[in-house]
Amino acid sequence: MKTKKNARREAYEAKQEKEGKKVVEWIIGALIVLAVIYAVWASFIIA
Repeated sequence: MKTKKNARREAYEAKQEKEGKKVVEWIIGALIVLAVIYAVWASFIIA
């Protein structure tokens, strides 16, 4: 009985880790895009 619960828990933790990494990648990607947009905007303001 315990091994079945442990297997479910491990599968759930693996799924959560995978989804968490995907969310972090999306956040980093969005920050990079915003930084590029800001740099372009700032260059137009200065020029």
